[in-house]
Amino acid sequence: MLAKKKHKVQRWGSYKITFMLTLGLLLIFTAVFPNTVKATTSVYTMTAFTNTSESNMYIYESYNATHYGLLKGPAYTPPASDLIRDPSIMKHTDGLYYVVYTTNWSGNTIGIASSPDKMNWTFVRNITLSTPTPIAHTWAPEWFKDTNGSVNIIVSLSPGNYENFKPYVITASSSNLASTSWSAPTVLAGIAPNYIDTFVVKTGSTYHAFTKNETTKYIEYATANSLTGPYTFKGTGDWAGWGSWVEGPALVQLDNGSWRMYFDGYADHKYYYSDSADNFQSWSAKQEIAGLSGMVRHMTVLREAGQPGDIRKLESFNVPGSFVRHYNYQARIDSSVSPAEDAQFRIVPGLSNTAGISFEAMNYPGYFLRNNNGNILLVKNDGSAAFRDDATFKRVNGLANASWSSYASFTNPNLYLRHYDNILRLQPVVTTLDKQDATFREIAQ
Repeated sequence: MLAKKKHKVQRWGSYKITFMLTLGLLLIFTAVFPNTVKATTSVYTMTAFTNTSESNMYIYESYNATHYGLLKGPAYTPPASDLIRDPSIMKHTDGLYYVVYTTNWSGNTIGIASSPDKMNWTFVRNITLSTPTPIAHTWAPEWFKDTNGSVNIIVSLSPGNYENFKPYVITASSSNLASTSWSAPTVLAGIAPNYIDTFVVKTGSTYHAFTKNETTKYIEYATANSLTGPYTFKGTGDWAGWGSWVEGPALVQLDNGSWRMYFDGYADHKYYYSDSADNFQSWSAKQEIAGLSGMVRHMTVLREAGQPGDIRKLESFNVPGSFVRHYNYQARIDSSVSPAEDAQFRIVPGLSNTAGISFEAMNYPGYFLRNNNGNILLVKNDGSAAFRDDATFKRVNGLANASWSSYASFTNPNLYLRHYDNILRLQPVVTTLDKQDATFREIAQ
């Protein structure tokens, strides 16, 4: 018994030593790499055509599904004289992004293009659709990936004269979208003629269809237990309070689990969104998409997880309640920030060196705080080495309070971010006041 007890003591001693060594290494790693980005931020990618061009696709990105910044535009122009109306985006199992789109006002084809990075797009193919009755107009194709792994396209078909559109589904026979054959179009039963722009999502075993009634000009809501129906309408007329003369519904699930619908208020030349937190039973009042309302047309949004970056507010040490924010692309500190997102930044791995950090505006994706001859401006990343150097900083213990943070230029560590007359600058720090001006607290969002 004594030998067993002695063995247990020795074993505990070994565990204790191992634990202390591991803890020590972790503390050393944290001290050496205090600016390692730990969190991730979802990114929302929007594909749209615009009021200025139905032959070019534009790509926008957002970190909150509300404020979008231009990623690239035009990003893709179809071959020949094809249009790219109603582009719908998805990410496929082959790692590529795909859009499917309306190729022309009339005809029986839809187009597909692909991209490895959402920036560079290549035409893949046109798909020709055929039904027992003639197809005069083929509009608003939308990707739908079912829980069984199938890849489907919901598309609106009209027999002629731009009337009596009905939603159909085609299904890919294999995962190779460049060469796969597609099933014959199958109508979504229960949705009568003269419905267009049908968008389907699935929760549990229920399929939810949002579709525009071309007679009343309302977006209506139906459900089914099968993708092809029969669908039963649950919300008709102005059931959700969005009003009429709206179309092109597109849904995405947000980080908090609620659903956001975007739709085109084409009569008043505005683009709106509305949220539902109770499985589509009720919806928030519609709001315009800041910066893009009146410009983008019939789009979809893809949500992806895993973008590195901690969303933070930076509070001034010696002006409590004031935060770093951008205003007219100038960085400054203010106590009252509107909109609130102007004071929220994604702290991401340094653009020029991942041992440093960079500050990306949460509501202007792709725009970073950058040194410009001592002034700190919010500037779009142009990809140059000079930009990367000017936008990379080294996080250190706060100069006025070690539990806060200070930020030195990565290329010139004698210069620090500090506020002076409320304006953010990059300057040497000498006096006690300088050190206080250069100290900030990161507040998680």
